[in-house]
Amino acid sequence: WASADPGIQFHTTINDWHTCPQSGPIRASNPCSEYMFLDDTACNLASLNLTAFRRPDKSFDTDAFEHACRLWTIVLEIAVLMAQFPSRRIAELSYRYRTLGLGFANIGGLLMTSGISYDSNAARAICGAISAIMTGVSYATSAEMANELGPFPGYQPNANDMLRVVRNHRRAAYGQADGYEKLATNPVPLDHAACPDKALIEAATGAWDRAIELGQSHGFRNAQATVVAPTGTIGLVMDCDTTGIEPDFALVKFKKLAG
Repeated sequence: WASADPGIQFHTTINDWHTCPQSGPIRASNPCSEYMFLDDTACNLASLNLTAFRRPDKSFDTDAFEHACRLWTIVLEIAVLMAQFPSRRIAELSYRYRTLGLGFANIGGLLMTSGISYDSNAARAICGAISAIMTGVSYATSAEMANELGPFPGYQPNANDMLRVVRNHRRAAYGQADGYEKLATNPVPLDHAACPDKALIEAATGAWDRAIELGQSHGFRNAQATVVAPTGTIGLVMDCDTTGIEPDFALVKFKKLAG
């Protein structure tokens, strides 16, 4: 309880959503657990401050958020080429799978400023819809880049598995309770009825429609596209009220920086 360690991870569920199982199983994560992929791979992170997309009338600027997700997916793809890696093996596999780490921060702050309780069906639906938009737009953008540059080198042996995972994401975005492919445990789907902003629902389903359509035609440039990191340090730089996906645990907080 004092340190929140060790964390618990569910090996079966993790590998059910693995986009590249033909290349090996996922056996572990990074220490913060947002990045789960093959051994000796790495991804660069980028997080969007969600309150930056809140309009004065409390609505969420979906168009601006989609544009930001698309832009930062391209930036992170460029970062794969620009990055320097700690070992030859990590460099080789990172180039082979080209995993990205686009995420968001301050969902707790967004909900508080909107007057919505974090532990509510509406909040869960908003968070689910925003997550669906981010990941769907990022995968659709990845497929667009694959059309221009080719899919990631490890795509072909994993194409059927990756498309299956993307189809399952789309089913969840559409709120389906069943009909998933090769899952030991079905996910909690997006609750359309509970979401107070129907534009979020339309954007979420539309993003996954595009991701499927483009992915089937061109493949994907990146084996993974999104994560939700804790953002404990960059959240301060971005002036977030809350970090990552968690609620606010105190109105006044102090952080000890390492180094």
